[in-house]
Amino acid sequence: MICLPSGYVSILIFLKYIKFWKTMIDGHGDDIFRYGDKIKINFSSNIPQKVDHSGLLSHLSMAGAIFKNYPEPEPLSVELKLAGLYGIDAENIIVTNGATEAIYLLAHVFSGGQSTIVSPTFREYQDACRVFNHIVRFVTSLDAIEQGDDMVWLCNPNNPTGMAYDKGKLLAIVDHHPDTLFVVDQAYALFSVKEVFSIADVMLRKNVVVLHSLTKQFVVPGLRIGYAVGPADILNRLRSLRMPWSVNSIAIEAALYLLENSRNYAFNAHELHAETMRLATEISRLGIDVSSTDCNFLLARLPYNSAAELKSWLIDNHGVLIRDASNFEGLTPRHFRVAAQIREENNMLINALREWTSLYR
Repeated sequence: MICLPSGYVSILIFLKYIKFWKTMIDGHGDDIFRYGDKIKINFSSNIPQKVDHSGLLSHLSMAGAIFKNYPEPEPLSVELKLAGLYGIDAENIIVTNGATEAIYLLAHVFSGGQSTIVSPTFREYQDACRVFNHIVRFVTSLDAIEQGDDMVWLCNPNNPTGMAYDKGKLLAIVDHHPDTLFVVDQAYALFSVKEVFSIADVMLRKNVVVLHSLTKQFVVPGLRIGYAVGPADILNRLRSLRMPWSVNSIAIEAALYLLENSRNYAFNAHELHAETMRLATEISRLGIDVSSTDCNFLLARLPYNSAAELKSWLIDNHGVLIRDASNFEGLTPRHFRVAAQIREENNMLINALREWTSLYR
């Protein structure tokens, strides 16, 4: 058996990954980087955009030239901070370069395994599984989960539908499949009006890893920092595969500041949901199908034309960016997703959609 240094292993992983990059990168939401200064309002990322980051920016400006030196090889300071906040051991938390890195590390640990994905859902689960040669089965209901799977992947609240699972039912299913690892992505948990897994729920079980995203919690998607909570034996396997310095110095410094000042980033999930439902009602009055949601974003389906056409038209005519959801497994070219913003901006989207629908009556 040939043992390769970790750097060579990382290169091999990258070479496997690269064949999927067109799907993952071109098909991802929040592609505002493509449009320069054309975008005035971004509805494509599932987070509120109007957040005051002045405190964070001031802190980073006074943090010195931290980028001149290497960061911690492993982001232990953030892991210890999170462990202290949750009252658990640091070995039960791994901090990663966004929750996405944790997804790929988990798929890597179970290379060649059998995965069930509850869809439609976040595209990265299936892409990560295919990079690492999983046998992938798609189901549309928790009731379709079967014995024998190595892993079950689900998002709660779910992206792109916004629906959250009944906690009691989900826990019962997890406990009924003790030999299956359930990867539960709770990136949008703080925006949910329904109860999701607590840290205590996770720590009582050996077959659950929950993903969290500081990106979503603090509206800092450019920093790429997330974490997973779960059994120490599984997370230690992830640590053995995590590249050194995968989380950079600025992200680490920002994470420590944000966790210390989380009170400044408190969202009222019920107020966000109420505005989201108002937006859903107005969009549905235009003849556009809108799915139910339990959080701050919603999935819609056009009665004609494609989401790609609508997206281009909104950018060119109103500077509005939405998420073309056609590349989610099980959805169609007519599906799109939007995250509710402040009322004034939501009204601008409604008026723009009204103008669009009037063109095809």
